[in-house]
Amino acid sequence: MKIDVLTLFPAMFAGPLDESIIKRAREAGLLELVIHNLRDYAHDRHKTVDDRPFGGGPGMLLKPEPIFEAVEALAGETAAVILLSPSGRTFTQAIARDLALKSHLVLVSGHYEGFDERVRAELADDELSIGDYVLTNGALPVMVVVDAVTRLMPGALGDDESANDESFSHGLLEYPQYTRPAEFRGMKVPDVLLSGNHAEIARWRAEQARLRTQERRPDLFERPAGGEGGR
Repeated sequence: MKIDVLTLFPAMFAGPLDESIIKRAREAGLLELVIHNLRDYAHDRHKTVDDRPFGGGPGMLLKPEPIFEAVEALAGETAAVILLSPSGRTFTQAIARDLALKSHLVLVSGHYEGFDERVRAELADDELSIGDYVLTNGALPVMVVVDAVTRLMPGALGDDESANDESFSHGLLEYPQYTRPAEFRGMKVPDVLLSGNHAEIARWRAEQARLRTQERRPDLFERPAGGEGGR
């Protein structure tokens, strides 16, 4: 997979995307990740990428010209162009799975008061948010999407079953897990997990996942299976 990132702050991406699973995926050739500075596509003396909104109001908007030029230069026929902004639909594991099937993503990081609407209308295939809160810019949301998508790529985790057994993979939170020692400060591992009875363990885990989800995230029960949920 190839992911092109368009941002005003390329230095923010150094570090988080050079470690752990993403680093291994890049080194293995599973992921080609390129960070682009939006200002490289602005041609005036000051590399201007923003301007005041027509009709008045606070803040500045990202201008259409640099974004159109950048996306047209980076995106091929198969690329999915995705804006990251608070106005997008909420990013979920289901969306991450869909994106992991793509061969090329162009992720455009929002900033200021957002995008000129013509960018949304003419360039974007989707617009995503990772939650109902406000961040300084879209760099962190872009990193979240890159991380969530990369770990779903075949071979990225080493054991592909790991991605199938995590929270949200089946619409539920993950069940409680334990490791050695079997007793710690009077707290014991549930007997069923020590029994060796894999059918009973599977039933216990399924029930615990349902109970944990019902307690902590009852909203997940209200969604259809595989449904969307998150800026």
